[in-house]
Amino acid sequence: MAKKTAERDVSDVGKLGTLGSLRLRHHQTNEIILVPTPSNDPNDPLNWATPYRYYIATLVCLAIFFSNFLAAGPTVAIVDVTITFEGPPGPDFASKIAHVAYFFTTTALLQGMGNLMWMPIIVQYGRRPAYVSAFVLYTVVAAWAGGATSYGSELAARIIMGFASGAAECLAPLTIADLFFLHERGLVMALYTAALTAGVSGGIIIAGLITIKHDWRTIYWVAVALIGTATILVILTFPETNYSRIDSISVSAPAFEPHVNEEMLDETKRRNDVKLVESLETPQPMKRPYMQNLRVFTAKYTQESLWKLFIRPIVLLCLPPVLWATLVMSVTIGFLVAISSNFAAAFQSTYGFKAWQSGLCFIASIIGSLIAIYLGGAFSDSVADFFTRRNGGIREPEMRLPAIAISVITAPLALVLYGVGIGKGLPWIVPTIGLGLLTFSIVQATNVTLVYTIDSYRPVAGEITVAQLAFKSAFGFLLSFYTNPWIAESGYSRAFGAMAGISGGVILCAVPMYFFGKMIRHKTWHWGLVKSLAHWDEDREVGE
Repeated sequence: MAKKTAERDVSDVGKLGTLGSLRLRHHQTNEIILVPTPSNDPNDPLNWATPYRYYIATLVCLAIFFSNFLAAGPTVAIVDVTITFEGPPGPDFASKIAHVAYFFTTTALLQGMGNLMWMPIIVQYGRRPAYVSAFVLYTVVAAWAGGATSYGSELAARIIMGFASGAAECLAPLTIADLFFLHERGLVMALYTAALTAGVSGGIIIAGLITIKHDWRTIYWVAVALIGTATILVILTFPETNYSRIDSISVSAPAFEPHVNEEMLDETKRRNDVKLVESLETPQPMKRPYMQNLRVFTAKYTQESLWKLFIRPIVLLCLPPVLWATLVMSVTIGFLVAISSNFAAAFQSTYGFKAWQSGLCFIASIIGSLIAIYLGGAFSDSVADFFTRRNGGIREPEMRLPAIAISVITAPLALVLYGVGIGKGLPWIVPTIGLGLLTFSIVQATNVTLVYTIDSYRPVAGEITVAQLAFKSAFGFLLSFYTNPWIAESGYSRAFGAMAGISGGVILCAVPMYFFGKMIRHKTWHWGLVKSLAHWDEDREVGE
């Protein structure tokens, strides 16, 4: 018992001493150190061929795109949907549209909140069971929603659709962390956040074009074909990416604090030499057959209780870095939800646009997402690496934060352009540019802050992601109720001007977080509630 206690104490000291602080460049050669340290097992996802790892990442992004395809796409045809379920236009048609809007707001809510149920399963039993079951369910309920003939049936289908499609949102960051080294993740995570927002924009664009000559139900039949194809690819080509590397953590140099790192490097080299000799004397792990990789259930990956896995995302919101990153995601994506809830009516009343014409304005969002892939990914990686070099090779998670300075400007500007453009009746290109800049800011700022929190608390990356997605969805759901009354009372210019101020203020908190974030991370990690419910068990360690 004493030995186990001592081992746990040492483990706790290690967790408290790192929290994302690690050596990423060699102290003498300045070359990048691979974090986490790959094993000699060919089944280790970090050892898979680079093209295959990027194929899996591409499939993940495709899954994310289609997860949001139906979340917002049919909103462009909300008038026709309302006529189908509530009857022809009349004096109370506005209230009928608000009633039908529940189809879309509940989907968005369940996309985030449903992950509180998915996450314990994903952490305990791996990624593949969740991917397979979620996408099979998503395909089925998409067909259900397309054929529903009553309001209650359509609402039920959309609610379950949100629960099923949302799983990919929290699975993707975990899968990316499984497949890529620390210095590679910024770019791939940017692809994820771009796919996340492009799904909304792409869904609206494609849905709008479909409505030119087809009934709104055709949107669902097209989606079923696309989602079904993605589901088949997931079933046939997506292996389990969770991998237990507990045995190799003891020989991983990067996890030590800077003040002990130099003397530990020699000890680490000695242990690695011993490990190399042992690996040469013992049988090497065999690569699993392809079909064995496609088993739905492969192992139980942690002994943590389902209750602790369920409650941890909520407790993590007590940590200032997580709360701040969550607010950044909420005020950027939440305000896009505010726009999507009334953009069709706004463009119709201001510019006389038809549904498909309003939908085409979201091409600006696609362009904004694509540009942000670089500035939120590779650029943020290079910024972090610049400060890592200046810090003697020691990486702190906060070193990524200066990259967010771009969104401090673009997010408020986007909301001002949209609000003033609609409110003052300026040319349609003005609010359209606002849409593009807002989507750019979502991808850029959200990616920087999400990767920042994952770097800080990597073993619980899944719970970190769920905490942010759940809060974001709840914020967007509430905002959808108040956007139209807010605009009616204050006008477009003032309402979106206030949103601009809120978003800019929240993102600007990156400044104190950059200077004091490390101290805050270590101080708050000692809080009683955090120690009892947020600290992870040893079997969750990932070598970072």
